[in-house]
Amino acid sequence: MSAPDDGRGLRVLYVRFEERDPGEGAGEANDPARFPRLLGLLADFTPVVQALPPDAALVDVRGALRYFGCDAPGLARLVRLRALALHGTDCTVGVAVNPLLARMAARCGPAGAVRVVRPGETAGFLDGRPVAELHGVGPATARTLCSYGLDTAGRVAAAAPGTLQRILGAKTGRLLHERARGIDPTPVVPDEPARSESAELRFGRDELDAGERRRALLTLADELGFRMRTGGQAARALTLTVRYADRTVTTRRRRLAEPSAHTPSLTAVAYALHDGLGLQRARVRAVALRAEELMPAELAARQLSLDPREEKARRAEAAADRARLRFG
Repeated sequence: MSAPDDGRGLRVLYVRFEERDPGEGAGEANDPARFPRLLGLLADFTPVVQALPPDAALVDVRGALRYFGCDAPGLARLVRLRALALHGTDCTVGVAVNPLLARMAARCGPAGAVRVVRPGETAGFLDGRPVAELHGVGPATARTLCSYGLDTAGRVAAAAPGTLQRILGAKTGRLLHERARGIDPTPVVPDEPARSESAELRFGRDELDAGERRRALLTLADELGFRMRTGGQAARALTLTVRYADRTVTTRRRRLAEPSAHTPSLTAVAYALHDGLGLQRARVRAVALRAEELMPAELAARQLSLDPREEKARRAEAAADRARLRFG
């Protein structure tokens, strides 16, 4: 059931840059130029780098192996060494034959390591992995599959394709069956046009207060909304990422009722995602919002409102944007 090796062997790295400790370079952790600098480090190895804001990237290293005289795991170790030496930032690197397996390898253990899934190990690696770890499987899809007893990638791979198509639909069922077998033909696309905008806020100390976290989300939603409005874009979906003191991460995503760059709309969805996590005494180190599936604002359909307060709010927002552009 493993994906066939096309002869090119290990060629894809999934690199996730880790957070720095609060006492060490906290200012740099919040520096908006930090991520572009780290992407520049990867570009020193190969031009085939696909940014995955706010802290990760996919790298196709086929053209770099001969130049550096090492295999893909060796190149991954060199990336970690240079990131630490030049930027004081550790990273976790997954190495595999395609982006799907590289992502999963990076996420299947503690931070700060190089993890490799070789072509002959694909079936064994995937067999016991929870189905929710497959890229593109959200909480709702995972619950549906688990209700049928398909709770691991191995069980999904062993299921008949027709069964998955009846449960999830033809296209989704076929795609999931391929992914459960480790097949992912998705290429690494360098300099891909931005389809998302992200903003992150790191707390000065581990934050227990839900009110402080909600204020941080309001700030991030306002920043994202301003960037999209001035760039003539609107988002179809919003993703919340919460980072905890033990370096674990929770991610939740929700589609907006209609494409929007309106700060109150983004804030309402961000609050709903946060409240849905049910965090009580969680020690939160950082929160991030990512506006996804961006589209030109002029193409976004908008539900007409009979509430005059809605139109007044949008005019006030536009006036505030003009002032912000002029005065900072």
